[in-house]
Amino acid sequence: MPKMRYCKRCLQPDTRPGVVFDDEQICFACRYEESKKTIDWAAREAELRGYAEEAKAEAKKRGNVYDCVIGVSGGKDSTYQAIYAKERLGLNPLLINCAPDEISEIGRKNIDNLSHLGFDIISIHPNPVVARKLARKSFLDRGNIVAASEYCLWASSYIMAVRMNIPFIIQGENAALTLGAAKNQEATGNAFSVLQLNTLRGGKTDEFLDPDGGITEKDLALYQIPDVKMMEEMGIRAVFLQYYSKEWSQVRNADFAIARGLTGRTDDLHALGRYRRYTALDSDMQIPNQMIKYLKFGFGYATDEVCYDIREGRLSREDAKWYVDEFDGLCGEKYIEDACRYLMVTEEEFWEVVDHYVNFDLFARADEVEDKNAKCICGRYVPRFTVGEDFDY
Repeated sequence: MPKMRYCKRCLQPDTRPGVVFDDEQICFACRYEESKKTIDWAAREAELRGYAEEAKAEAKKRGNVYDCVIGVSGGKDSTYQAIYAKERLGLNPLLINCAPDEISEIGRKNIDNLSHLGFDIISIHPNPVVARKLARKSFLDRGNIVAASEYCLWASSYIMAVRMNIPFIIQGENAALTLGAAKNQEATGNAFSVLQLNTLRGGKTDEFLDPDGGITEKDLALYQIPDVKMMEEMGIRAVFLQYYSKEWSQVRNADFAIARGLTGRTDDLHALGRYRRYTALDSDMQIPNQMIKYLKFGFGYATDEVCYDIREGRLSREDAKWYVDEFDGLCGEKYIEDACRYLMVTEEEFWEVVDHYVNFDLFARADEVEDKNAKCICGRYVPRFTVGEDFDY
């Protein structure tokens, strides 16, 4: 009999694509957090500093004023990355912002804030006509509004490193370690392994081709990560800062960035489907997309938040259940309306597509549930499972 199992330490379910549980039903992310106590962080930092010094020497040899590239959204993690690279490693980074189509006003403000902290930033704006077509296609084909934009987001820093002959790339966190998705990605500091991410599917953009719909190979140039072997032959190295930085933490990064001018959302938290205001700041499409993820897999962004908090000692597993019950999977009507407008669908058509991707082993239709006080997603779907309890179906 199939079942949804929860990690016995945090509230991560095994429905996350690529997640790994051990024989004690503890997820890889919790095991990694446990292992951090025995990691020789001084050795890791020394290794990173060694890479930074090599990058400085190589950039000088190439006659390049920039010795590293950092992809940034202006949010909490990229602000930490940029300042760490500049102030702790002594690098002169070039920041690359791949702006999402219809970037939010908060997103614009945070990029401006990061620039004013003293950085050169190149902002890339992919063709908005193509971006909208791709969002619609990935929504219809994957039930994921932002899948295509993630390709461009990741590819941009690699593309610019190649184009500008910059030897070092600093990315943020490795999902194999922080989310436990170690089945899909190596638990390493090597950021070329980003191609193994479930959402990137090897970095191949072929599935987005749609000549009849006006999407050709030339339209996808900014969405394709360059060949890894070619980048290595060019002497380009890519690392995940989270692997090397003992201080890396979702909450700490937010506090760090807030102290340096980061702006967060002001909406009712229930409309955001999360309980912190400093994530998914540059694109409003992330909010309904997390709702769809919840309906597909039985967890949304609030689950991710509590898992970080449990592992880092801010919440007990029992107390964390309340936050998941209260916020996970929710989405304000404004965000659904914006998604419908952007995807060029009516609200009825939007829900028809979503309905196709709902996991009805985990959710019931609201009109089938007698308990009118049960948690309900947009008046349509009610979870059959209880948070934190293994569920047979």
